[in-house]
Amino acid sequence: MIDFRYHLVSLIAVFLAVALGIVIGTTQLNGPVLTNLQNQVAALQDDKRLLEDETQELQTALDRVGSFEQAVGPALVADTLAERSVLLVVGSEEVPAETVEGVTALLADAGATVSGTVRLPAGFGDPANEAALRSYLTGPGLPPGVTPAESDDTGELLADVLADVLVVPGTGSEDAGVVPDPSATASVLAGLEELEVLSRDTSSVAPADFAVLLTAGTASGDDAEERTTAIVQLATALDARGSGAVIAGDLAAVEDGGLVGAVRADRPLSDGLSTIDNADTPAGQISTVLALAAEATGTSGQYGIGEGAQPVPTPVP
Repeated sequence: MIDFRYHLVSLIAVFLAVALGIVIGTTQLNGPVLTNLQNQVAALQDDKRLLEDETQELQTALDRVGSFEQAVGPALVADTLAERSVLLVVGSEEVPAETVEGVTALLADAGATVSGTVRLPAGFGDPANEAALRSYLTGPGLPPGVTPAESDDTGELLADVLADVLVVPGTGSEDAGVVPDPSATASVLAGLEELEVLSRDTSSVAPADFAVLLTAGTASGDDAEERTTAIVQLATALDARGSGAVIAGDLAAVEDGGLVGAVRADRPLSDGLSTIDNADTPAGQISTVLALAAEATGTSGQYGIGEGAQPVPTPVP
């Protein structure tokens, strides 16, 4: 009979053989596997360096284009808005200060006067403010001569009142060219500031011929849709009342929830209201000014680099 020691020795021999096989196999595989992994890492590092170099080259080229556009911008817009006035409305906290400054400078190059800058805080379009806002817009607090159109929509009431006091009626209106009473403008803006519906970035705001509404990104939060709708209503009212309005934003504003996208998705709106989708660049700021000049002739367009957008509008002679 085979005793226990034989079984024990056999088992030990088997385990030793398995262990030895694992060690030998691992030793044989480690070299090729490790070499292959090292080669892959080296290739990825090379690809990363190439992409970094390409990115740097593209950024350099983009900076050169931007510098060129900044250099030729004043010549392109020169005298296109001579002796006209423009109101700036900043509709988003995400609008860079550089964009506001760039558009302001080009408007001056175009011969226009910026009548003031109004900012729309988070309270603009907020349903929580609706009751107090409607009470003000329909109550005795409005200055004499400012009468909002009858509407159950508070956003429409607000847009109508602001258009009455912020823009000079354009051609085709019964009171074309009649400048709103400056005291009425100041009174309405002060009342709305108390309700935290808007604020003034400039010490004074006067009625203007045109309006530029600057935006960026997309609206967020539970009241995002209501806020976007209220701003679109304001832009539409300013455009209809005055000589024209332009909504200027970035590519993000074309996406769902963005102001530019909301206008472009609505054909009747986009037919009469110009939009810019690259206002955060020198080219887009030039387009903004030229789009205003085109609005003066009754021409609206969707300008920029987004899908379906037109190139920079041709300066009006």
